[in-house]
Formats: sequence, C-alpha cells, structure tokens
Amino acid sequence: MSHPVLAGVDGSAGGSAAADWAAREAALRGVPLLLVHASPSLPGVGVPAQAAETLRHVGERMLQREADALAARHPDVEVRREQSDHAPAATLLTAAHGAGLLVVGTRGTGGFDGLAVGSVALRVAAAAACPVVVVPRRPADAFGERTRAARVVVGFDAHPVHEAARFAFSAAEARGAELLVVRAWALPAESVSPRTVVVTEEDRATWEDQEVQQLSDALRAWREKYPAVALRPDVALLHPAQALLNASRGADLLVVGRRTDPRAAEGRLGPVTHAVLHHARCPVAVVPHPG
Repeated sequence: MSHPVLAGVDGSAGGSAAADWAAREAALRGVPLLLVHASPSLPGVGVPAQAAETLRHVGERMLQREADALAARHPDVEVRREQSDHAPAATLLTAAHGAGLLVVGTRGTGGFDGLAVGSVALRVAAAAACPVVVVPRRPADAFGERTRAARVVVGFDAHPVHEAARFAFSAAEARGAELLVVRAWALPAESVSPRTVVVTEEDRATWEDQEVQQLSDALRAWREKYPAVALRPDVALLHPAQALLNASRGADLLVVGRRTDPRAAEGRLGPVTHAVLHHARCPVAVVPHPG
C-alpha cells in the first residue's frame, strides 16, 4: 500500500466530494494523496496564447485551493498536486499506473441535468490499471459521526473474483465494518420452462439451500484470512445488479469486479457493473481482474 491514492478534481462539487473521500482513504492506508487536474488545450486553431495561459492559471489556483482545504481537514495526510495539459480521462488513466487507487466523482463540471455518471468516470472505471472508486456527491461518511454501523458490500458468484474479494475484505477490516456478501441466484432453467406449471416451495428451498452452502464454502478461506471481519451472507433470488443495489442501501462502499480484456484498449464494463455505477447511492469500487 505504498502507492498513493489518486483523485481527479475539476472544481466541481462532485470532484470535491471525491477528493475528500480519497483523503480519508489515504489516511486509512497511510499513503500520500495525489490530486490531479487536467487543463487541456482550448479547441480550435488560433487560440490566443494569453487565453490558454489564463485557463491554466485558473486551474492551478483551483488545485491549490483544493489541496489547502484537504490538508487543513486531514493534517495527517501528505497532499500532493499535479497539473496536466492533456484530456481528463487520458490524464487519469496515465497517472493510475502508479497509483494504488483512483477516486473520481460520478460527474464533473460537464454533462447535463439528470446525467447519473459522466464520461470521465465511466472511462476510467472501465480502463484504469488500478481499482477505481466512483463517489456520489453526497457519499456516506464512514469516518465522522454516525448513527449506524459501517458496512461494505461485495458480490460473490460461483467463481468469486479474488481481487474484488480481497479489496472488499481489506476495506471492511480497515473500517471496522461489517461485510455483507451478496450471492444472487436464479431458478434452474428447466424449472421455469413453458411446460412448468408451478415451482414448489420445497424445490425452491432446496435450490436456495444449495446456494447458501456454495457461498459458505466460497467464504471459508476468506474467514480464515480475515478473522476480524464480521461477515453477513445474503443469498437473494434476484438479478445480480438488483441484489447488489438492494444490499448497498446505506452502505459505505459497494465493491464489484471488472474483467480486463487486452483486446479492448478502452476497457469495458459488464452490465452489472454498469448498472450499479448508475444507480448506487454509495461509493462504488470497480476492481480489475484478469479475464
């Protein structure tokens, strides 16, 4: 955990919320916080040099104010800053190669009313080399005064993703949080064919017991590795995205995996990850793993 936590800032409320979340995470990890702001060249030809320089100075002042405010709120965190002349997504993707975690807001200064997740957040979540946390404008505060216990949520299937599981267990352990492990399942295809009249409660209970046992088996090694983490399994007869969204209500963090594909230079998000990014109301960690 020697790599810094990286946060993209652009002067928006969403960027500030993400930077504050990133500072808290850097404090937990005991690593520096690196704030990055991109001031790409103005579009078109013949842009006056003075206009480009003014835009850069505005970005530098914003970055300095953000860094000063975070340093005052989090005096134990070393806050660094970096200015780039390239496009925001490209800047963050390049910087992510040297980071332990990249944190961005769901939306920056662009977009339109009603837009849930902006293009920069989607692109870095799909392609960054390190885990990415996408933070809503009003994330749950896992560090200040609270009226409930901290909770982290992660999804497990028949073949749980090692990287996402490790991230979730580590996050829960660092926060002293309960870890809610969600396993979504569906009725066997042969049981819901057009010729099926009804699925008996006995059959349903049998299938559910099998799912519960498989989840218990999958968690055994993780329980041994993280004995201090309080686990709560949740087996749900739902679509995986809906099961995760239901479980994440009021959570401090929702963790999902993202399969990396060397053939897709821009990366890609699966349908479940895409759904939770757009609809979750808590920070979402997208953890890359080999396909």
